[in-house]
Amino acid sequence: MKMLWLCVALVLIGAQKEAAADVSEVSGYWYSVLLASDHRDKIEENGSMRVFVERIDILEDSSLSVKFHTIDNGQCAAHELVCDPTEEEGVYTVEYNGHNVFRILDMVSDEYVIFYLKNGDNGEGFHLMELYGRGPDVRSEIREKFVQLCQEYGIVKENILDLTKTDRCLQARDQA
Repeated sequence: MKMLWLCVALVLIGAQKEAAADVSEVSGYWYSVLLASDHRDKIEENGSMRVFVERIDILEDSSLSVKFHTIDNGQCAAHELVCDPTEEEGVYTVEYNGHNVFRILDMVSDEYVIFYLKNGDNGEGFHLMELYGRGPDVRSEIREKFVQLCQEYGIVKENILDLTKTDRCLQARDQA
């Protein structure tokens, strides 16, 4: 029986190391593909959470640096935020349009990542889901997976926006 518990413990330790490795693979360039929220106004044109990711980097202290763009008055504006890790593995916080807690729901590091974010903006929070691709778009199977995850988290299909059909500030990427 002790041997069984030892095996279970070793498997769990190995799984935790594997989960940590997944987070390390999020570094690099990304493209915003789909965006969804239970408060659609947050992600529509001029919405405070309509952001177009460019790059994510893991810092030495395990924080995430996120470079992204927004469109303000018809112009692309670059922003950079540092997201702090929490005590829970793979969960981060950041102050942007209120207090946000987010995590990676699914990722194939060389293809796509899906983030789930919960915002607690003065008691009137919202939920947000983001699909980023390593290229400007992703396969239809990944899009379908995103739609399914949104529905599981209470976001209706009508509140999913396809950002590949909008100006994503691609011309502003990597400009100093």
